[in-house]
Amino acid sequence: MSLIENRGLIETHSLTETRAAIGPPHRHVSLRADSDMLPSVAEMVKTLHPSEPLHCIRPAAISAAARNFAAAFNGDVLYAVKCNPEPAVLRALWEGGIRHFDCASISEVTLVRRLFPGAHIHFMHPVKSRPAIAEAWVLHGVRDFVLDSFSELDKIMAEITASALDRPGLFIRIALPETGAVINLSKKFGTDFATAIALLRAARPLAGRLGVAFHAGSQCLDPLAWRDAIALAGEVILAAGVRVDVLDVGGGFPAAYPDMDPPPLGAFMAEIDAAYDRLNMPGLRLWAEPGRALVAGGGSVVVQVQLRRDNMLYINDGVYGALADAGALKFRFPTRLLHSRHSAGAPDASFGFFGPSCDSLDVMNGPFILPDDVAEGDWIEIGQLGAYGTCLRTAFNGFDRATLVEVSDRAMLEGPVSEPQP
Repeated sequence: MSLIENRGLIETHSLTETRAAIGPPHRHVSLRADSDMLPSVAEMVKTLHPSEPLHCIRPAAISAAARNFAAAFNGDVLYAVKCNPEPAVLRALWEGGIRHFDCASISEVTLVRRLFPGAHIHFMHPVKSRPAIAEAWVLHGVRDFVLDSFSELDKIMAEITASALDRPGLFIRIALPETGAVINLSKKFGTDFATAIALLRAARPLAGRLGVAFHAGSQCLDPLAWRDAIALAGEVILAAGVRVDVLDVGGGFPAAYPDMDPPPLGAFMAEIDAAYDRLNMPGLRLWAEPGRALVAGGGSVVVQVQLRRDNMLYINDGVYGALADAGALKFRFPTRLLHSRHSAGAPDASFGFFGPSCDSLDVMNGPFILPDDVAEGDWIEIGQLGAYGTCLRTAFNGFDRATLVEVSDRAMLEGPVSEPQP
């Protein structure tokens, strides 16, 4: 009998099949054999004694964030699948009322359609391959496509089989000035004012519904960025002089991190609602594409210390795993020590992490706050990794093994879109 069977656990292999080509698969372990109650992170660590990264999904936190965002936003909420495509995460979002999904690839489209046959899928990558467009239209019933060039408009219309009764939704993405976001997403995508006008006029007779879209940038902390972007979109629509059906205010809604305390969700929604009212376009429907704000608090990773050298800890995950943002973007994440073998009451200290690969770039300086007596063999939980943690994992250097569990814990930090949990 295997170790997993001896511990009374259920191992779910269907996750790898369902997840398709989205990323390196996990071994999915559940403790729900005899109970509907999910265990805590601490219980899973005590049971499994993991020697490989343990990815912890908090379904209740994700569902609550989804419900809270949908209640606050006066329009349709499209979850940005790229942020975290794990089926356990997507199911928690569905439980929280999400029925629209912003997909950026045919693999994401396929995943969502397999999980939720009745979902509304929107292909919101501005540059798509011809086979991906055709497959999305024919096999998966996708009818909405974003674009920011005439070449992409021609490509879409050439690859679909539109008719008078079945025309595509076409969404023109505009570029924005600098918003102060951590990652500026208008450097790669989005068209200028004049081209946007021309595209709207060209797309109107081809479209079943026509939209304007923008993205304030990833982890944008300034609610006024949406005010200014909506005003710019309104100027484009008025100048084009054609009927526009949808204004997609994109993603970028922030999550909380140890050194980033975003304004409350209501501050963002107040600016969006006020800017929309100033447009005076009552037939214009709002969409949003949140990702990080819905799922950041819903995931964490438990790592094990393999060596301590002064205040640098060698751990079994790193920048080529779930901690890419801790390296490239220098994000700090909340940390806590689990099941330490040392006495309680040790003072806190600042630590950096070295990842498991042989690459000297696999370093995360933090600082990450932990008890000063942390040592080899201890487990550390690193929180707020539900967004762009799991999905950025690679198989570099062979460190691609991990286990995924669902747990009952609250988010390690309360973000602007969270709500109290029972």
